[in-house]
Amino acid sequence: MRDPRGVVEFELANEFARVRVRLHRTRNGERLEIESPRLGRRVALCPLELESLTWQPPETFSRFLSTPFGPEDT
Repeated sequence: MRDPRGVVEFELANEFARVRVRLHRTRNGERLEIESPRLGRRVALCPLELESLTWQPPETFSRFLSTPFGPEDT
């Protein structure tokens, strides 16, 4: 959906997670902002960072999920 400022935003959810996604315009270009309302975390990715996701084999994402909240020592 588009808000009064022209921001495009939507949510994706399943039984495991819910994220809010929106297009964020900055002085350095557009970013895709992904937020986890439950965790209070967000990340803004540029087009190159997003494209780099397509370079990854499925195993990369499986490894992400093995420690979903980051390394235990941080």
